[in-house]
Amino acid sequence: MKHNFGAGPCILPKEVFEEASKAVIDFNGTGLSILEISHRSKEFEEVVIETERLVRELMNVPHGYSILFLQGGASQQFAMVPMNLLPEGAKAAYLDTGVWASKAAKEAKKIGQVEVVASSSDKNYNYIPKDFAIPADAAYFHYTSNNTIYGTEIFEKPATSVPTVVDMSSDILSRKIDVSEFDLIYAGAQKNMGPAGVTLVIIKDELFHKSGRTIPTIFDYEAHAKAGSMYNTPPVFSIYVSMLNLRWLKAKGGIDVIEQENIVKARTLYDEIERNPFFKGTAEVEDRSRMNITFVMNSAEEEAAFLSLAKERNLIGIKGHRSVGGFRASVYNALTITSINALVDAMREFEELNKK
Repeated sequence: MKHNFGAGPCILPKEVFEEASKAVIDFNGTGLSILEISHRSKEFEEVVIETERLVRELMNVPHGYSILFLQGGASQQFAMVPMNLLPEGAKAAYLDTGVWASKAAKEAKKIGQVEVVASSSDKNYNYIPKDFAIPADAAYFHYTSNNTIYGTEIFEKPATSVPTVVDMSSDILSRKIDVSEFDLIYAGAQKNMGPAGVTLVIIKDELFHKSGRTIPTIFDYEAHAKAGSMYNTPPVFSIYVSMLNLRWLKAKGGIDVIEQENIVKARTLYDEIERNPFFKGTAEVEDRSRMNITFVMNSAEEEAAFLSLAKERNLIGIKGHRSVGGFRASVYNALTITSINALVDAMREFEELNKK
């Protein structure tokens, strides 16, 4: 059995893969593949409708919000957000907690004025800044809720009266949030929602045309909302597999259930990191991510030896990002406690083989 700890694209439930593979050959008895079916067909329109309904149900999305399925990944949202929300002469506030947060601010600076209210770059992003002030006159405040590279996560929305935008690419659907606290949520699907290729946007309708700018229609949130996410040809297969994955999540009991599973999985691995003298966590304890667990060892030699052992034990994708080194175990929704236990067993085996 392979245990996939890859950071993304990542593990999805086996039953989702099985159902999707059938649709590649014959989608819902149409005699056509999901890869060739028209996005304007009644059959695919029903897929989009169900996918939106499942997002609304699972996340308890209030009235007055539009749900969009877009392309371009979260990186395109780095530009679309200020295009749509940042008026000429106004400023936006950004919190810098990692590579993707920094890139979001960099792109926004190409559109207008940006104030970085705080940054954890001084310690290689191993903590979440505290006690920073968000300007009351900012057009919006932007932050990244989970930092995949550095293993930190923000569980409580920073207090502010200005519209709040959050990039939830790597912890969307992993824990309960109050959507009404946010004005715009965006997330690349390829962690917890589905495969790469589709980006979820949940936007308060009041934000349409907030910037007052003339922008290309393809970057206009309202244009996509009015077209039901079909302004241009949508990522058909990615939306379909996301629908299957959302069905799986609902059948499990929804976000309440998966959040408790994620808490147990993260706690189990963090406990071993704390106990085992060969391993050390890189993120500050109070800011540790449930989704991306980062840790190092005492030397490069030890890390190479453990990586070799992990490969023998079918532990895939645990090598850390070059910015942090060491290891990164991505613990997304579809990863089971069985895989966590397999990693813990390998860590204990390494300890037994190398203790003096």
